[in-house]
Amino acid sequence: MAPQYAPSLRSRLAPMLLVLQLGFILIYAFYIEIESNVKVYGITFSNLYPEFQDVNVMVILGFGYMCTFLVRYGFSGSGFNLLVAVIAIQWAIILNGIENWYYRGKIRIDLKSLVVAEMCAASALISIGVVLGKTNPVHLILIALLEVSGFVLNEWLLQTLLKVPPLNSIMLLHIFTAFFGLMLTRILYRKGSEQPFEKEKVDRKTGLFSILGTLFLCVFWPSFNSVLVDNRTPGRRLGAVLSTYLALAVSAVTAAAVSSLSSPEGKLNPIHLQSCMLAGGVSIGVSMPAVHQPWEALPIGFTAAVVSTIGFRYLKSHMLLAFKCHDTCAVLSTHGLPGLLGWLAHLLLQIKDCDDHNSQKAYHLLAQYTRRQKFPHLAVQK
Repeated sequence: MAPQYAPSLRSRLAPMLLVLQLGFILIYAFYIEIESNVKVYGITFSNLYPEFQDVNVMVILGFGYMCTFLVRYGFSGSGFNLLVAVIAIQWAIILNGIENWYYRGKIRIDLKSLVVAEMCAASALISIGVVLGKTNPVHLILIALLEVSGFVLNEWLLQTLLKVPPLNSIMLLHIFTAFFGLMLTRILYRKGSEQPFEKEKVDRKTGLFSILGTLFLCVFWPSFNSVLVDNRTPGRRLGAVLSTYLALAVSAVTAAAVSSLSSPEGKLNPIHLQSCMLAGGVSIGVSMPAVHQPWEALPIGFTAAVVSTIGFRYLKSHMLLAFKCHDTCAVLSTHGLPGLLGWLAHLLLQIKDCDDHNSQKAYHLLAQYTRRQKFPHLAVQK
């Protein structure tokens, strides 16, 4: 059956892009200025710029190449990724600076503002992976604007109402984007979606480029998890980098093992390794504030890879039949389930730290009481 192509987008795409960009130009011209405190932010620039480059490579190249695995959508997926990313970054800078504009009358931006905006853009790109190949550029741009707005609002509510630290609220992007994307694909569901899609095919050429995107993400994921970590505590950022690297390594090995065990022929599926090895980085990113020792990252990465690989193999088809949600890139298995697992690990580690603190406090009180019982004259003199 010949594919059915959408009509020309000349009358819809070009006017929307021009109106958006002209609106951004006007807003940036009247309301946005660069932070002028060179003495303070000069140090911040030198510290953040290498990690900003890493995050930028992840957003532009990493997610861009990962969208090329579909045979009939490879070049379009990569180009649309770039288009959505640059629009989402500009929009995120404006939304993140609204509070600053309300109190100062201007939105002051620095390199950290750009890093946060790129993370917001990453949330939009992850959600778009759920509906990849089923939407045109107009849909993608509207989805990106809506996704970034919802993510910034969710982050503000968490920080304002629930007093969640900024790092925790930003790293929850994996959970938010996965379920946001599932909501989109449920809305876009049409009859006949249960049948195999003609364009949902992968060959060696597109698969190679997609694996290249995964390699970009793996190489720079430690910077993604550590760029916003408060470096005033000695070794905290180094611990985030080490924990992320260890979690990615463990998840890669575990994903290969589980993929082979779940295959009837005992073969290793490269697609499992490609998608599920990132589960460790997702889980450790969500639980990062509570991870203080390198060994704690190992079981988190191991469990995330097991859950992600099993979900990738069995959950995608069941989600389509049960909930009418067709997840093209298996974002639920790669980001959603590992993100929930990371949140659970964060909760358990916080309870463990609280118990350890209470145990140490009780031990010191008991030792002090025992000492006073043995040497009462010392307590009297004191």
